[in-house]
Amino acid sequence: MGAQRSAYPTPKRWQCAAGKGVLPMKIGVLALQGDFREHRISLEKLGADVTEVRLPQHLDGLSGLIIPGGESTAIGKLMTAYDLLEPLRAFGQAHAIWGTCAGAILLAKNVGRDQPLLGLMDMEIERNAFGRQIDSFEIEINVPFIANPEQLYHLTFIRGPIVRRVWGEARAVLTLPDGRIIAARQGKLFATSFHPELTNDLRFHQFFLELAKSESTG
Repeated sequence: MGAQRSAYPTPKRWQCAAGKGVLPMKIGVLALQGDFREHRISLEKLGADVTEVRLPQHLDGLSGLIIPGGESTAIGKLMTAYDLLEPLRAFGQAHAIWGTCAGAILLAKNVGRDQPLLGLMDMEIERNAFGRQIDSFEIEINVPFIANPEQLYHLTFIRGPIVRRVWGEARAVLTLPDGRIIAARQGKLFATSFHPELTNDLRFHQFFLELAKSESTG
């Protein structure tokens, strides 16, 4: 049986201190290619102030950044064309970044082929690990590190990658029942093989805002 969406508590409004007032937390979504609009909608439902990032100056003042699903080679080439690779690497040294699907590939240090990467996480990714578009699938599992972990989360995989291995500071934080790694974390960096932005369940976006909050308050 699937999770009961109506059982979820009303999401908190994500805010951070700013001078004498309180402003919404400012989060960026890389908007070069892929499903960035869906991430924006999810973040705005949680009360975040969302900026679409296309140029280095768009990173100014952000507490965190999401790199969405799409086509990792195309996104990497556009990062290069818009002089974003080094600014994004520098941003990831001090702020939270979450990569979903293609975004997870771009965070990895090794993907088994030559393509532009941020190389921020100690992990090896296998692209299109579940096959072609026709092999996309959905599954419901418990996720221990998000809110209400006893309630199943609906995962959507679309030509998704898997994490082959982690080392150094990276840790596997979620696996499929067969043991394949589908989420990894390295401090404030987070990678998932699936697409939480394609559900109405905001718990993964809540989790990411917790990571961003830890880097931005005070």
